[in-house]
Amino acid sequence: MSRFINEQDYFHGKSECTGILLVNLGTPDAPDKASLRRYLKEFLSDPRVVEIPRIIWNVILHGIILNTRPAKSAAKYKTVWTENGSPLMHISEQQQQALQKEMDIRFQGPVKVALAMRYGNPAIPDTLLKLKEAGARRVLVLPLYPQYCAATNATTFDKVFDELKRWRWMPELRLVNHYHDHPGYIKALANSVLAHWEKQPRGQLLVMSFHGIPKRNLMLGDPYHCECHKTARLLAEELNLKPSEWRVTFQSRFGKAEWLQPYTDKTMQALPGEGIKNVDVVCPGFAADCLETLEEIREENREYFQHAGGEHYHYIPALNDNSEHIKALADIIQQHTQGWAETTPGWSTTTQQRRAEKTLQRATDKGAKQ
Repeated sequence: MSRFINEQDYFHGKSECTGILLVNLGTPDAPDKASLRRYLKEFLSDPRVVEIPRIIWNVILHGIILNTRPAKSAAKYKTVWTENGSPLMHISEQQQQALQKEMDIRFQGPVKVALAMRYGNPAIPDTLLKLKEAGARRVLVLPLYPQYCAATNATTFDKVFDELKRWRWMPELRLVNHYHDHPGYIKALANSVLAHWEKQPRGQLLVMSFHGIPKRNLMLGDPYHCECHKTARLLAEELNLKPSEWRVTFQSRFGKAEWLQPYTDKTMQALPGEGIKNVDVVCPGFAADCLETLEEIREENREYFQHAGGEHYHYIPALNDNSEHIKALADIIQQHTQGWAETTPGWSTTTQQRRAEKTLQRATDKGAKQ
């Protein structure tokens, strides 16, 4: 038996397409203990997510965390679960569908957008195989993490590489490393904030909360911290904010080690004492609303702020399937697929069909598989 996935259904003249692998972090299949245990086991077993020696971490993970955390996490997920299921999954599916429509408008050639999750379902290997079955000979991997981080973008690429190592005929591959300073992304963020301010009175301070990582990762060369600050600076410039009118914080820390600071929760507890009792919070690093934005930021940190004496706290939703966000992602795709047949001006179904027919005829004349 071959160790590789073979091209058993291959024939000369088979139609091809460009594939876009859209990837987000992932979500449990259901808000229950069993589902959370499976999800957390996969997530926290990733050596890029937890950079602790495996022999030590495995004892902690299997002996403590997976016996205590799933039930607590399930309770939190239940607070954000909707009739459509996981918010992250539902929104990601909407993004995939909207991007597919945009691709159909922008390009004459077939471009197929497929959704995968780094952890959980739909899995990256399964989605890559679906793109392969659709004839994707060129694949662009687009992780929905604007700021590059080894624990998000790099582990996505790891999983893609692990799967493609099993293929006999690998596709041409391109990766979107980051898009933290892309003009369309910054403009979409700014307009989402402005749209919120049209509906709600503007707060004294705009807090830009990004997901945290251990400080050690920054010291080891991870660019995430710098890219978060650049995003924040560009967003503040687009909104014409003064330095005193915005602030960067980091949320979702885990464990006892020092993470990137200032911490979002500690900041919310301190702001009222600084005389700031009316705040707006946006999470530029999240492409779709999820547990970390809906439960942690919208609810938990609101409680911290109000308990400390804050009066008005407004969470500005993630970009989700906002039309400007979709167009920005489409711009990024267009930028990174330049030169590929299906995204090149002048491509036509007739030309492709004629080439395929000629290829098939040449192969037939030589007795090749049809």
